[in-house]
Amino acid sequence: MPDNGCFTLTVSCPDRVGIVARVSEFLARHGGWIVEASHHADPDLARFFMRQQIAVDSLPFDVQTFRARFAKIASEFHMDWHITDSRIKKRVVIMVSNLGHCLYDLLGRWRSGELNIDIPCVISNHEIFRSFVEWHGIPFHLIPVDPERKDMAFQEVTDLFDEAHGDVLVLARYMQVLTPEMCDRYPGQIINIHHSFLPGFIGARPYHQAYDRGVKLVGATCHYVTSELDQGPIIEQDVIRVDHSDGPTELVRSGRDVEKSVLARGLRYHLEDRVILNGSKTVVFR
Repeated sequence: MPDNGCFTLTVSCPDRVGIVARVSEFLARHGGWIVEASHHADPDLARFFMRQQIAVDSLPFDVQTFRARFAKIASEFHMDWHITDSRIKKRVVIMVSNLGHCLYDLLGRWRSGELNIDIPCVISNHEIFRSFVEWHGIPFHLIPVDPERKDMAFQEVTDLFDEAHGDVLVLARYMQVLTPEMCDRYPGQIINIHHSFLPGFIGARPYHQAYDRGVKLVGATCHYVTSELDQGPIIEQDVIRVDHSDGPTELVRSGRDVEKSVLARGLRYHLEDRVILNGSKTVVFR
């Protein structure tokens, strides 16, 4: 089998007979070699989801021609669909406040090649990580968030993201609430790590809320950002066990370990086009 990257086709459409057959026939007719295929039907919404990876070298055309030729099928089945080329690195803009554990982890995975991405810049409302980010050769932008000019601050963020041709914006413990306008501008493109197992303990100081409730598990949630605080579609979650002897400090330390791994997994699923939005939920083809 050729090994020169893959096109990844993701589809969401009303469920009906013949979807897989029609897509497979299209690919086979052009010599497309399917290297990975995943399907899911949601019986409650009568909706069908599909992810296909096709070897680039097996097809006689590029991704733009694929889009043009596939459009007729997409229209026939009323598909919401997307096609990407794995050879083109996605551009990830990172935002951080004054806690660096998720930032350190993401940059480590980037430098090691585990995350095959471009990072055009890091944006923060604090100066603390400038030297660390610039040591990695990444531009650092300080944008303070004054409550009196919050709209202006996030307009600066929006301008930087657009200038960087960003594909996804990652809130790596960025502790400011984005404006509704910004959330609505980039649906399914802003990923947050929340230091709690949602839907429990939303908002600020969730580990202290968890301690007050005497929980035996603490966790983290990677989710898409919407205008409703901590209510966006969930991509990935995990937990770690704690007990009655653990105080808030121990819960925070344990939780941060989970946050790093959950954010990295959730981001990787997104980058590999394994996540398809399904209303307030997601379908994740692991």
